[in-house]
Amino acid sequence: MSIVFYQKDATVYAVHYRASENPLDVSKLEWLFSGAKRLKEDSLDGYFIGPRREMITPWSTNAVEITQNMGISGILRIEEFMKTDREQTPFDPMLKAFYKGLDQHSFTIDKKPDPVVYIEDIRAYNVQEGLALNADEIAYLEGLARKLGRPLTDSEVFGFSQVNSEHCRHKIFNGTFIIDGEEKESSLFKLIKKTSQENPNRIVSAYKDNCAFIEGPRVVQFAPHTHDKPDFYEVREIDTVISLKAETHNFPTTVEPFNGAATGTGGEIRDRIAGGQAALPLAGTAVYMTSYPRLDADRAWEEQINPRKWLYQTPEDILIKASNGASDFGNKFGQPLICGSLLTFEHEEDGQTYGYDKVIMQAGGVGFGNREQAMKHTPEVGDKVVLLGGDNYRIGMGGGAVSSVDTGVYAGAIELNAVQRSNPEMQKRVCNAIRAMAESEVNPIVSIHDHGAGGHLNCLSELVEETGGKIHMEKLPVGDPTLSAKEIVGNESQERMGLVMKEKDVITLQHISDRERAPMYVIGETTGDMKFTFENANTGEKPIDLELKDMFGNPPKTIMEDKTIQEKYTGPEYSADKLEEYVEQVLQIEAVASKDWLTNKVDRSVTGKIARQQCVGPLQLPLSDVAAVALDYSGHRGIATSIGHAPVAAMADASAGSRLAIAEALTNLVWAPIEKGLKGVSLSANWMWPCRNPGEDARLYQAVQAASDFAIELGVNIPTGKDSLSMTQKYGDKKVYAPGTVIISTVGEVTDFRKVVVPVLKNDPATEIVYVDFSFDKLKLGGSSFAQILNKVGREVPDVKDGQYFAEAFKAIQQLVGEGVVLAGHDISAGGMVTALLEMCFADNRLGLDIDFSFLAEKDIVKILFAENPGVLIQIADKDAKKAAAVFEKVGVAYAFLGKPGKAGQLNIRKDEASWMLDIASLRDLWFKTSYLLDRRQSGEEKALERYKSYKHNELKYKFPENFTGRLADLGLDIHRTKPSGVKAAIIREKGCQCERETAWAMHLAGFDVKDVHMTDLISGRETLEDVNMIAFVGGFSNSDVLGSAKGWAGAFKFNEKARRALENFYKREDTLSIGICNGCQVMAELGLIYPEHEEMPKMLHNDSHKFESGFVNVTIEPNDSVMLKSLAGSRLGIWIAHGEGKFSLPYAENEYVIPMKFSYNAYPTNPNGSPFATAAICSKNGRHLAMMPHLERAIFPWNWAYYAEGRAEDEVSPWIEAFVNARKWVEAHK
Repeated sequence: MSIVFYQKDATVYAVHYRASENPLDVSKLEWLFSGAKRLKEDSLDGYFIGPRREMITPWSTNAVEITQNMGISGILRIEEFMKTDREQTPFDPMLKAFYKGLDQHSFTIDKKPDPVVYIEDIRAYNVQEGLALNADEIAYLEGLARKLGRPLTDSEVFGFSQVNSEHCRHKIFNGTFIIDGEEKESSLFKLIKKTSQENPNRIVSAYKDNCAFIEGPRVVQFAPHTHDKPDFYEVREIDTVISLKAETHNFPTTVEPFNGAATGTGGEIRDRIAGGQAALPLAGTAVYMTSYPRLDADRAWEEQINPRKWLYQTPEDILIKASNGASDFGNKFGQPLICGSLLTFEHEEDGQTYGYDKVIMQAGGVGFGNREQAMKHTPEVGDKVVLLGGDNYRIGMGGGAVSSVDTGVYAGAIELNAVQRSNPEMQKRVCNAIRAMAESEVNPIVSIHDHGAGGHLNCLSELVEETGGKIHMEKLPVGDPTLSAKEIVGNESQERMGLVMKEKDVITLQHISDRERAPMYVIGETTGDMKFTFENANTGEKPIDLELKDMFGNPPKTIMEDKTIQEKYTGPEYSADKLEEYVEQVLQIEAVASKDWLTNKVDRSVTGKIARQQCVGPLQLPLSDVAAVALDYSGHRGIATSIGHAPVAAMADASAGSRLAIAEALTNLVWAPIEKGLKGVSLSANWMWPCRNPGEDARLYQAVQAASDFAIELGVNIPTGKDSLSMTQKYGDKKVYAPGTVIISTVGEVTDFRKVVVPVLKNDPATEIVYVDFSFDKLKLGGSSFAQILNKVGREVPDVKDGQYFAEAFKAIQQLVGEGVVLAGHDISAGGMVTALLEMCFADNRLGLDIDFSFLAEKDIVKILFAENPGVLIQIADKDAKKAAAVFEKVGVAYAFLGKPGKAGQLNIRKDEASWMLDIASLRDLWFKTSYLLDRRQSGEEKALERYKSYKHNELKYKFPENFTGRLADLGLDIHRTKPSGVKAAIIREKGCQCERETAWAMHLAGFDVKDVHMTDLISGRETLEDVNMIAFVGGFSNSDVLGSAKGWAGAFKFNEKARRALENFYKREDTLSIGICNGCQVMAELGLIYPEHEEMPKMLHNDSHKFESGFVNVTIEPNDSVMLKSLAGSRLGIWIAHGEGKFSLPYAENEYVIPMKFSYNAYPTNPNGSPFATAAICSKNGRHLAMMPHLERAIFPWNWAYYAEGRAEDEVSPWIEAFVNARKWVEAHK
């Protein structure tokens, strides 16, 4: 083995060869490393920061694969080191290490795999390894060893601890509760299941699979005819099921936030992939809850409690890094994150400290599957067990068990063992292979399970639990040769899926996996003997050899005994004289303040199916209550989802907290027209609780009972959820309790996502603002953001007093939404009524309100403005006022007309004789300030300040082409076309690309027959591009952007003869067009395809903010001769951007380039990357070849736009479709 060093400036690349270096590699690697030079030295002096030697990074995995695709063999590992001048350079010890010099042993781990160990003393082993086995489980295992007549192996004991951990088996939720001496009739799980028994509604699958399914509509599947070779896209109708899942990753996120949150997101996505025989993820959600981040000196509510000596990371670190991790995974996998929530909280009272020191990180999402594939099949004897995904590493050893106890209990080494390794691009490849199976006429997958907590042990045992199975350990891919048998079977390396298939079908998946570059291994078979065996044919060892019934065990039921403690928290003291001060403070608390720092770094448009995400209005501020996504490209049915929680209220009243959480989720969802109304809604309930502390188990039971009863009363069900019941952080003898929390996620089928209502007022004086009460309760301040800024929880919290009343209110709003009567709407939740009124004015500079509360019975203006009783505000036209009133009165729902739009920039409030004038612009700046304070940590002080200063000046303004009607027929297009046109195009994708479907659809809609081409097709010679006249290099994160965006993709073209020749021949022809979008733009730049006549080529650099930028921005189409964009010249349109390396580096003067598209505002963030000349696209001199960073393929329909031109409600398509129609017409004319 040898290590070769390359260096450019302070960056050193260490290239680890299996044997010795091939001298022919040097020039290729110097190109790949962007000019880094091969060093002669075998060792380097100095100080370096680099990855921990024992963990091969995902970066390395991708870098090595890039070299393999460039024809370089024999490299084991490539890592990146930064040279530093001093020993005290700060770094993240979770991920990095300090090196005093680099040499030939920098990757050497002085460790041999531990042998299989037979455990004589299980009790001592349990303590030593932190397995969290209780006394009953230890006794059970000791009895099992006696029954078998041999000691159990370390793998068996470890495996049992994982498979039967609280994290995996939910023993508390299945346990018996004895509260105040009385044994409760139902377990918690039975209470949740009861909702589905009472209200089965549209449930197809609940509780028994990786995710829940409800009935979905009939939709049009758009996919290649076959998936094992280049083939043309076609349409086919399928019946669907809609999936819902939410998962928390609290412990790993507390320890190492980036990878903890990233792998939480990845695991939740895999759950939705593993539903039935396979399903597809569509869009994600996220929730973050931490203690106070202490961002600024003048935040009085943060000063009452002293910060702890944080165990791992500060709350601010966790907020930034966890959201970076979750965002990064979604961005690189290609799942948009379109809905979320944020809460920070700490409180001390009566000697108890509460706070999210053990943080909550929830990843959730929705997706769909083919209804015919909604149920797993039963494996038969002789079926093959297949593994898709990456290698085994020493990751998450015992994650399931460690997640089941208080954080801070174990030694740091055990807790650090749960640090995860995230490789979203690998998961994308695996998902693509599974997608191919799911989209086939007949899906050959018998059963599927994701790898999560417990690793192979959990995944594979559940796959074969109905038959038994044998796993051949020597067939498992091992990335770390020092792993013991226990570590191989139990590690939680991510991005892997286990499948059971018939032997005859394995070859089909193998061909598809090879094409997608998804690693695939046949690792075992089902046996029929009901045993679960791991055997190594090379050594003869059987680290696990147990009956399945013994593996899953039957230890005694968990007993939870507790006494009810009546919580008594003091209420807030306040004065109406300080009303403006209260408003200013409430608007800055994280739960209320702008979430722009979260939305500006996460892709909210990938798939081209996003109908409603977080940001709304001309200013694109994150205010949306509900998210919606289309199920296909040709219809208007889709999925809506929302989130609700009320943990601070639950501290004072656990039952009310559950009702408020469900109520908030539903008042967020109500703005989307739902098929069958409440009967079409299903919920996920995720429970985070500090169990086994006095009074908390009783409170948990009350909370679950209340959620069950309320759901049943409303007519909805809770078919999925998860629990994390060790929400306590220890600091020596001191404990900090996370407030008992339930997070509710909703799902429902949207009948027409174009009707979804947003919280942006229409600037129309002939309209009314109406308050609709959902709570049927007096206004109360307990549990509110207002109480929080005064460091109080409160004595009395609001509630929903009558479930039937709430259901009627929901139904009434749904009726008005469906009829198009509601012009704008917003729920009343965090921050109360005053926040809702202000937020409805924030996203458009033209808005103001005149509000009069004199008609409300409540006299206390503070309660009126700040109470968080469930309710909504709607805007309706004057002409519809009587109609709306009649709808409410018919069902007995309380409502009040509050006022009308008023002078721009002012919220005028009157209550009897008193009045207040609130300045909307200055309050909006305070609301945005919190986002700015957090954004400094990710965009840098300079860019964060630029964003803060400019956000209110970047209104989206449009100028459409004069002759554009927005009608498909006028463009000669048929959205339901099934026959080939004979005009052929191809999308070209590399591993990690994501945007092939929306790009292919835009071309298909414009009249092309579109072929799906993977780089493996070009490299192998299966595809030559000879029969196509247009190619599109699609967007995404090829090779995870390792070594530079599209560098690896370009290398696959440059250093593979057949691929290079196919591309060169295509560009030599006179009858061809090409477009590169985002990642495709980057590969065109890297290959010099736009200006081959230039000596120095354009390059794509990191955005000036050095982070991923996401937004919906204005672009202006300049006068140009581009084939695709010429007809749009002079227009100003809206378009999505989503990229990390989008800055054009243009070495020559502007007149040397054709720049057909520019960002309309040449300032950050509306010029999101800092490109010179505000460049958004460049075009070849002949007009045929176009490279652009913005995503026109995600803005084809009006509903794709985050804010569409006013007065154009009848448009069927947006002007961007013209670009593809122009391309088709050009090809027809030049064939």
